[in-house]
Amino acid sequence: MNTKLRTRSMGLAALALTASMGLAACGNEADTENASESTTSEAPMEEETMESEEPMESEEPMAADAPFGPGCAGVPTSGEGSVEGMADDPVATAASNNPLLETLVTAVGEAELVDTLNSAEALTVFAPTNDAFAAIPKKDLNALLADKEALTTVLTHHVVGEQIAPEDLAGEHETLAGDMITVEGEGEEFTIGEASVVCGNVQTANATVYVVDQVLMPQM
Repeated sequence: MNTKLRTRSMGLAALALTASMGLAACGNEADTENASESTTSEAPMEEETMESEEPMESEEPMAADAPFGPGCAGVPTSGEGSVEGMADDPVATAASNNPLLETLVTAVGEAELVDTLNSAEALTVFAPTNDAFAAIPKKDLNALLADKEALTTVLTHHVVGEQIAPEDLAGEHETLAGDMITVEGEGEEFTIGEASVVCGNVQTANATVYVVDQVLMPQM
């Protein structure tokens, strides 16, 4: 009798152990499946997070269209004489609003070239600064301003009848005076003879302006 009880008890114990192991195995499989589902469901969120954390590309500055050169620091930062303000007006009007070009504007008025320059379809103007004119002896400058024919020749020697971008600036160009000027250089450094471009690629409504530090004198 005791032997039967022990055998029965051992059988029940073995059955209970087997059932317990089966339940544990089921539990482990369920946990594995849940973990797998959790990992799968979280993956897209991680991808979305990674995508959202990628830095946004900043807009490239329009370097190719911007004026260049140390003399540009003297151009007003606002108003009609600024780079933005000059872009709205034809070239003679735009120059009249720029304090760097006051003497040039006076000379253009004396030569009665305002309408000629403003009405042109496309020009490139090498515009001498006030200091460039001031470097001419006062007596000679006054004589030039009083001689309309000579003054017209000098001023039109600074103008080319087309708009020239910086990448095309180096080389020979025919001026409105009917002669040639030679520009040397590349990038943001250009010279015309002894003169240097100190503020280049300034846009007006009908012209591209290159401000120079000397008056360009034609052979007269």
